[in-house]
Amino acid sequence: MPRFIAIRVLEGLATLLVSSFLIFGALYLAPGDPLSYLIGNRTLSDEAIAALREQYHLDDPFLVRWVAWLGDVLSGDLGRSITYRDDVLSLLGPRLATTTLLIAYALVVIVVIGVGLGIVAALSRRALSDVILAGTSIGVAIPSFVAASTLISVFAVGLGWFPAFGPGDGFLDRLYHLTLPVIALTLASGSYVIRVTRAALREEAARDQVKAAVARGLPRGTIIGRHILRNGLTPVATVVGLTLTSLIVGSVVVERAFALDGIGALLTEAVAKKDFGVVQAICLLLITAVVIVVLIVDVIQVVIDPRVRERQGIAA
Repeated sequence: MPRFIAIRVLEGLATLLVSSFLIFGALYLAPGDPLSYLIGNRTLSDEAIAALREQYHLDDPFLVRWVAWLGDVLSGDLGRSITYRDDVLSLLGPRLATTTLLIAYALVVIVVIGVGLGIVAALSRRALSDVILAGTSIGVAIPSFVAASTLISVFAVGLGWFPAFGPGDGFLDRLYHLTLPVIALTLASGSYVIRVTRAALREEAARDQVKAAVARGLPRGTIIGRHILRNGLTPVATVVGLTLTSLIVGSVVVERAFALDGIGALLTEAVAKKDFGVVQAICLLLITAVVIVVLIVDVIQVVIDPRVRERQGIAA
C-alpha cells in the first residue's frame, strides 16, 4: 500500500508540474506582447511598466520566467492582481469559503439524494424504477448554465421561493441562498450517480450468491444489506468521488450565474479583465484540487475493493 500511494503521489505531482507549465504558457501563446494583456486599457507610467516587466520577468527567457513563477507559487506567493491591486492569495481567501460550502453542499445532496434514489430505483417495482430512470435521462441532458437560468426564472423570479443572487449571511442563510445553485450544479452529475447506483445494484442482485441467499430463505432485509448493498455500493463510492471533480469544475459556471462571490466567479471576471495572475493561480488551484480528489478516490478504491488490490498486486 505505501508503494501504491507513493506512485500515485508522484503521478499527481507530475500532473501538477505539467499543468503549471501549460497554465503559465497559455498567457504567452496569445499573439502580441504579454505586457499588453497585463496592462489592458490602463495608462501606466514608465516606472510602473518597468516594475511589471521586472515582476513578471518579461525580459527573461520563457523557461526562466516559468521557473521563477513556479518558485513563487511554492513559496506561497501567487502573484498580484492587476485589477484589484492586491495579492492573489488575499483575494482567494474569502472566496474559497463560498466555493467550499457550495461544493460540500452539492456533494451531500448527491450522496443522500443521488445514491438514495439509485437504491430505490434498483430495488423498487419496475414502474417506479422507470419513472426515476426517465427523470435522470432528462437531468443528464441539461447543462448547468441552462439549469441555472431555468431555476432563477421559475423559482426565484416567478415563484419567489428562493433568492436569485448572492451567497447570504450566516450559515443557515448561506444554505438557503445556495440551494438553487446546488440544484443547478448537481442536476446532471446527480442523475448520473442515480443511474450508476441502479445499474450496480441490479447487477449485484443478479449474482449467484444473492440467488443462493434467496433460495436459503434468508430475510429480504438481510439479503439487501449483506449481499446487494455491501458489494454493489463499492463502485458507487468511486463514482461519487470522481463526481466531486465535476462539481469543482462546474462551480465556475454556477457561481457566475448566481453572482456568488466564489472562486469560479472570480475566475470568469479575471478572464474578462485579462487579469492573468488571478487566472493562473485559480486554474492551478482547481487542478490541484482535482488531483487530490483523484488520489483519494484511488486509495479508497484499493481499501474497499479486494479486486482492485489484486489487480494492483497489493497485499490485503
